[in-house]
Amino acid sequence: MERRRLPGQHEHLEPSGSASDTVESCPKRRAHFLHGPYPATHFGPKACILPNPTSVMHIQDPASQRLTWNKPPVNVLVIRKIRDESLVEPFKELCRFLVEEKLMMVYVERRVVDDATLSKDEAFGSIRNQLCTFREGYDDISDCIDLIICLGGDGTLLYASSLFQGSVPPVMAFHLGSLGFLTPFKFESYKTEVAKVFEGNAAITLRSRLKVKVVKDMLQREGQQPYSRETTQQHHEAGKVTLQLQVLNEVVVDRGPSSYLSNVDLYLDGRLITSVQGDGVIVSTPTGSTAYAAAAGASMIHPNVPAIMVTPICPHSLSFRPIVVPAGVELMITLSPDARNTAWVSFDGRKRQEIQYGDCIKITTSCYPVPSICCHDLVYDWFESLAQCLHWNVRKRQARLADASDSSDTEN
Repeated sequence: MERRRLPGQHEHLEPSGSASDTVESCPKRRAHFLHGPYPATHFGPKACILPNPTSVMHIQDPASQRLTWNKPPVNVLVIRKIRDESLVEPFKELCRFLVEEKLMMVYVERRVVDDATLSKDEAFGSIRNQLCTFREGYDDISDCIDLIICLGGDGTLLYASSLFQGSVPPVMAFHLGSLGFLTPFKFESYKTEVAKVFEGNAAITLRSRLKVKVVKDMLQREGQQPYSRETTQQHHEAGKVTLQLQVLNEVVVDRGPSSYLSNVDLYLDGRLITSVQGDGVIVSTPTGSTAYAAAAGASMIHPNVPAIMVTPICPHSLSFRPIVVPAGVELMITLSPDARNTAWVSFDGRKRQEIQYGDCIKITTSCYPVPSICCHDLVYDWFESLAQCLHWNVRKRQARLADASDSSDTEN
């Protein structure tokens, strides 16, 4: 049996005694265990789950996830929102603090350093000359960065994720953009907050990502209806993987410029689940559930819930509601054989490309999450963002009745 490990999960051998004994021995822990207790494996006096060592997992309590450093951090990547003049001064202030006071090696993108405003600032020249620069798509910095600091909005965190297609360093995001749902820190207290992170023991949220593959020419249009488990590998070998990405928010498949409905088939672990007819479909992480998926009518999921959300965009069926599937499944999207037009796909709003007959998009949960540093804790930060950024359930309070006898319930 194949083992799948989700972000925040660590395998261990089953301890002596039954699982129910383990749960009952820690009754106080259940009130704080966000993923729930380990389920009992005995059902009634005679039934139980077939013992299988490969299926035994321990899910770490998200509330106990704390950042620590094996060695003191040295290299810091600073990401700044481009084309926003209001961020120039905070950027210079942060770089000066990291270089002069914390003695850090600071990495920035070359186009940020080449900004005309920074080039003309002679006072910043000494700091500017000490910055290490890189170019996206040309220089690989994935193995040399210890910490990422983002200045801007949610897009800076998405951009940081795209730079690291494997393991991602801890990310500290300051709210200096327009929305800031994923950026919990206020820049006014940046020195104190950064110092705390360097000391370690900060709360983190492991934001799961999607591992996405685009396979070209995997099927023939008049062909075979895919995807039994026995034939999937044969089809995969026949196709060509043209793109492989780690996606933080969502994969969006839509009808593109065509006026026809999009018509794509959705498979789950090799089985055809449904055909999506409409403007498209969104496959999102819990982090992405508060982005495009929320606008399309999906529920908002806390980032520590291990799940993948599938949300139709304006479906041609009133009964097609968004669904949530386990994080360990593999989703596959192809054009339906009777589709009238091709489809288009984008990944966190980037790398948009056309999907033609025979092409396939494979999606599953990545084993490389984005460790996002919390300002307070992973529960408070999320609900604070819901209230402050999305104005979740904000309404005028209902006035209290002046006298209980005024209630319609007491008139009869």
